[in-house]
Amino acid sequence: MDQRIQALLRKYHSLFGGGEARVWSAPGRTEIGGNHTDHQHGRVLAASVDMDMLAAAAANGENTVRVKSEGYDMITLTLDSLAPVPGEEGTTTALVRGICAEAAARGFAVGGFNACVTSNVLQGSGLSSSAAFEVLMGAVVNGLFCGSSLTATDLAIMGQKAENVYFGKPCGLMDQMASAWGGIIAIDFADPAAPRVTPVDFDFASAGHSLCMINLKSDHADLTEEYAAIPGELGAVAAHFGKKVLREVDEDAFYAAIPALRRETGDRAVLRAIHIYNDNRRVGQIVEALRSGDFARFLALVRESGRSSWVYLQNVTVCGSTRDEAAAIALALCEKALGGRGAYRIHGGGFGGTVQAFVPDELLESFRAQIEAVFGEGSCCVMHIRPVGFTEIALK
Repeated sequence: MDQRIQALLRKYHSLFGGGEARVWSAPGRTEIGGNHTDHQHGRVLAASVDMDMLAAAAANGENTVRVKSEGYDMITLTLDSLAPVPGEEGTTTALVRGICAEAAARGFAVGGFNACVTSNVLQGSGLSSSAAFEVLMGAVVNGLFCGSSLTATDLAIMGQKAENVYFGKPCGLMDQMASAWGGIIAIDFADPAAPRVTPVDFDFASAGHSLCMINLKSDHADLTEEYAAIPGELGAVAAHFGKKVLREVDEDAFYAAIPALRRETGDRAVLRAIHIYNDNRRVGQIVEALRSGDFARFLALVRESGRSSWVYLQNVTVCGSTRDEAAAIALALCEKALGGRGAYRIHGGGFGGTVQAFVPDELLESFRAQIEAVFGEGSCCVMHIRPVGFTEIALK
């Protein structure tokens, strides 16, 4: 048993006393293709990474859930009511309540439990610590009360609903799917109730490149409104055609309607829709490039996606900000450090969290030094793809 798990179990027993606890893991994720396409029922390419959250947990025979995450106060909630609680939005308690509610809605008798959580997924890093937490809590509930019968897709959908309905953030499903499934997966959300998942086998190290995440150390806590504006504006475009999401709107019809859309929805919404159409199409091209071993084409497509996110989707900088443009600075530094090689793009939800870069191995140390000279030691993290998603760890 490794030292991290041993320390977690010691912490669990110091908080909750004796008894046998089980341990689960859920990884962070990286988005490789398809920026903000998931909430428009589009396509994405995503993967789990080798940073994870761990939970030691056991049923307590009560009607109360207690969760202590490292570095945070313990949260406590009763299971008397699993309906959303006004004023609880934006809290960890809301996420845990939502996960329990979703399991109960599937017919399982969810009881109280105690859990102790530790994480090396960098918060605010764009590796989606929130999705990893949701999947982790789902794995705990699944193991303790559902006979481990829930699938990876089940846990992902439970996590998304907890975040949408209980936490109050209108996220798509990509983050949770990548964390729950593991490995590199292409996902088609044409039917979000039953996403179509196709594993993609590729090793970036075999192409002589390292996958780097530049952690800009920005806090996403106050950016829910900025994030929500994207699906809100895209929804307004779709509504012009009597639809809910852009996947249901013919692209030629959209372009023909741009004069009317500019008046109805504003220009930013139109530009964001252009990004969605293009990036959704790009996902299939990225998958094909990886499958055929055309890594140069893959890098070119990643660069195209990054430019589209910056120019059309406009999720690099918070609207109106002039003093804090960390992501834009990081992108400019990547351009200089890579000198036309590799690829770089805003990552995930955007608005300052993380920049992703595929860096030729021979440039890695120089690249890291240039990035960390600006954003601090440890800000450039080399990631590796984790082949498994949520899992219970066998204790020996």
